[in-house]
Amino acid sequence: MSAPLTPPRTSSPSTTVTALLPGVVLCAATTALVLGAGRWLPAVSPLLLAIVLGAVVANLLPLPARLTPGLSFTAKELLRVGIALLGLQLVLGDLLGLGPGMLAVVVAVVGLGVAGTVCLGRLLGLSRAQGLLIACGFSICGAAAVAAADEVVEAEEEEVLTSIALVVIFGTVMIPLVPLLAQAMGLEETQAGLWAGGSIHEVAQVVAAGGVIGGSALTLATAVKLARVMMLAPVITLLSARQRTHTTATGAAVRRPPVVPLFIVGFLACAGLRSTGLLPDVVLTAAHAAQTALLTAAMFALGTGIRASLLTRVGARPFLLAAAATVWVAGLALLGVLWVG
Repeated sequence: MSAPLTPPRTSSPSTTVTALLPGVVLCAATTALVLGAGRWLPAVSPLLLAIVLGAVVANLLPLPARLTPGLSFTAKELLRVGIALLGLQLVLGDLLGLGPGMLAVVVAVVGLGVAGTVCLGRLLGLSRAQGLLIACGFSICGAAAVAAADEVVEAEEEEVLTSIALVVIFGTVMIPLVPLLAQAMGLEETQAGLWAGGSIHEVAQVVAAGGVIGGSALTLATAVKLARVMMLAPVITLLSARQRTHTTATGAAVRRPPVVPLFIVGFLACAGLRSTGLLPDVVLTAAHAAQTALLTAAMFALGTGIRASLLTRVGARPFLLAAAATVWVAGLALLGVLWVG
């Protein structure tokens, strides 16, 4: 098997539009294909489908090296824009409508979810970066949170790709599992929806599970999940601030990201703008389409770095942490839902 095609961590200043074009065009064409397929597969997340398609293509076809600059640009720069636009999904009034009790549960799920997963990662002997990536992906909002955390921590490309693959695997398993467990435990429809929103990794996975539960569960599940998405800003800001003072074992200073990354500023600005109610529906519709397209393209680019050899090479420990994190976050969310009533 050929060596994995992994986009470089940084782009060269000499990178030209011509060099970027082949990879960007491939991502754009794949995005159009995935979004078109969504018309016939509305229950399938385009982001998850793009990740899987990228991995399948990379494992079956030899990707030319000339695609690398464009794939790297899409996986980094366009991803940041997509994450910023994600803020336009958030209406602060809707989140406040969950009530102080459920909002406290969301904060606890994210805070304790990240802290607990990082501690478990240390016990399993995983690197600090790997533990943080899995913790953010499983506690906040899946692959987008993994990519956002990668902006401020010293993670290897292999660790990023492993974390994204685990989000896809375990989050997909949660789609049928949460509704089945909720029914077996006798949870009311509203409780099941709140639990789905508080425990499942990706927004699209939450929507799919909420649809399975039915009724008002989908609305509640989505609201709770978007409240978890809102936690992306403080968590990434905190990680960035800590990274600025973190040193290696040799005492050498590591990369110092900005205290508040620019894409997080954009995310908060978009959330604030949406909450004003000033944006017309046509603008929101166009922005949502752009955000979906950008994140789908970025997920395809990231997916091209996921190789079968990667998942076998990393061993069982990341999978064990992912399984433990899934149970931990779901358990916290369930206790919180039962507490709120």
